[in-house]
Amino acid sequence: MVTWNAICMFMTLALVNQWHTRQLDFVLAYPQADVECDMYMEIPGGFKLPKGKDPKEYALKLRRNLYGSRQASRMWSQYLTKGLKARGFVQSTMDECVFYRGKLILMIYVDDCIHMSPDNQDIDDVIAILQESVGGTRPFNITDEGDISDYLGVKVEKLADGTMTLTQPHLIDQIISDLGLKDNTKTKDLPALSSRVLNKDVDGLPFKETWNYRSLVGNINFLEKSTRPELAYASHQFARFSSDPKNSHAQAIKQIGRYLMGTRDKGIILKPNPDMGLEDWVDANFCGNWDRKHALEDPTTARSRSGYIVRYCGCPILWRSKLQTEVALSTTASQRDHI
Repeated sequence: MVTWNAICMFMTLALVNQWHTRQLDFVLAYPQADVECDMYMEIPGGFKLPKGKDPKEYALKLRRNLYGSRQASRMWSQYLTKGLKARGFVQSTMDECVFYRGKLILMIYVDDCIHMSPDNQDIDDVIAILQESVGGTRPFNITDEGDISDYLGVKVEKLADGTMTLTQPHLIDQIISDLGLKDNTKTKDLPALSSRVLNKDVDGLPFKETWNYRSLVGNINFLEKSTRPELAYASHQFARFSSDPKNSHAQAIKQIGRYLMGTRDKGIILKPNPDMGLEDWVDANFCGNWDRKHALEDPTTARSRSGYIVRYCGCPILWRSKLQTEVALSTTASQRDHI
């Protein structure tokens, strides 16, 4: 699966160089690949055998890869890579889901892909060759979905001034709905309380919410990694306690939910400035999580926190907020360890 960092980078390059973009979908991707070995399955319900045959005494032999099998994703990846290389694509050494063919760039996320090229005819030619049998490989079954508008649940809008916005209103609505927040719920201006650092809260009230804590953490993490960098610190805080959440951690998630209610239409704005180049903004605190009261049951409070954001042409490409792996003994050490 191509990383969102790569997607943001190439989206920015496409805006800077005014490249053409196209979105494709591989129809029923996994069954397009062959099976790795002889595989059989039980006769499914509704499948009619000749009269007098007992379905329990027969099985179906699979001829193609099947969703749900352990090796399904690997077999599709190998089949796809082989087919692309047979058609002249070169696989990136930095991201295995990025391929190049002349001036064309192809990014793949399982069965959804994005084509970019300075020449729109290059994209048409590649779409045509993907649907042909080349080098002993079968043609791919694909659909051309036109210019990018919605990719992996991310709403992509290209504005007249050359700006591109990436938002996830549907995922935010799902998070709000899962939390049970109503339309009249008061919104928050910040995703987390700046005056409080979450800890294990060993003696705190137990988690008694009806919603699934880990499910919400996963959705918020995906939102943060895709289009909402400002959630990095807050989401990392409550994600650390997924194995044994307390009521205090549930309240932190509700805080971020109420913040999202007021910022539902917000996301990343890609408005590149070619004069700015590549920038890396980094910072770290020194034992900012230290809590003498809870240090014995949670030694991680002694760790310093690092944060960074990498921008290209003024557009965010990569960001993260995390605890350092080693305990720093000074401010200088925490800054050094981060860099």
